[in-house]
Amino acid sequence: MKVMKQPVLSVSRTAGRFTSSVRLLPSFLIVGAQRCGTTSLYRALTQHPLLLKPVLHKGVHYFDVGYSRGLPWYQGHFPLRMQAALLGGRYGARPLAFESSPYYLFHPLAGERIAADLPGVKLIVLVRDPVERACSAHAHELARGFETESNFEYAVELEARRLAGAEEGLRARPYSTHQSHRHHAYLARGRYAAQLDRLEPLFGRDRILVIDSHRFFAEPERTYDRVLDFLGVPRLGYPAFERHNGRSLPRPLPDSVRQALRDHFEVYDTQLIPWLDGEPSWRR
Repeated sequence: MKVMKQPVLSVSRTAGRFTSSVRLLPSFLIVGAQRCGTTSLYRALTQHPLLLKPVLHKGVHYFDVGYSRGLPWYQGHFPLRMQAALLGGRYGARPLAFESSPYYLFHPLAGERIAADLPGVKLIVLVRDPVERACSAHAHELARGFETESNFEYAVELEARRLAGAEEGLRARPYSTHQSHRHHAYLARGRYAAQLDRLEPLFGRDRILVIDSHRFFAEPERTYDRVLDFLGVPRLGYPAFERHNGRSLPRPLPDSVRQALRDHFEVYDTQLIPWLDGEPSWRR
């Protein structure tokens, strides 16, 4: 089965491209942040009959690393409008297509591209304790082979050097990619407010929903209702809420390192308060 997977995906994408004009485009996107519960929220939302996921996989990664492929390629990943019309008639409300690509939040060009190609789209952002996120991201990248430095503290020390000039390079060469910007930004991707502030002029605050993932996992029904209200989708019962993509850390983080990182993120967490309408849960 593994041998057949790539040819099947290739055929499906080709078929999708040829039928793109009769397919939906997303009405909302889960744009990040990485390692903040995006997969868990995505899986919960896919259980709602009016929320339609991509045909092939969770994250299309068009607006970050696939933009050169063109909008018809992107639209080819989503369900047919006829399918949506049938669902709309059955439930009396408009179905919404969506996807989840956590690099969209951090990529310097993704927001501008989304705003240009998907006018009116809504964005969902999840945030968590940035120290925990950094540790989790390092373990994740290490396990996937994108990180070669097994020592988390040293990987953090390397970050500034690895990311030097990355944003400028991505802007100068819009279709290029940067390995470290995508896979080694352990601290930078946890400075959430700066990324949100970049999106606000493009979308307006009323089209961006920021969720504290710790509260999502503690009270999933309440968060789920909030998401549906934000999207304007009727409530049709609750899905099964599960944690996905959890990853244990290779070793506990020394208290001294944890405190140094908390001190580093203090100012950035303060800047996040207006987006959450209160203190982040990890500061209480």
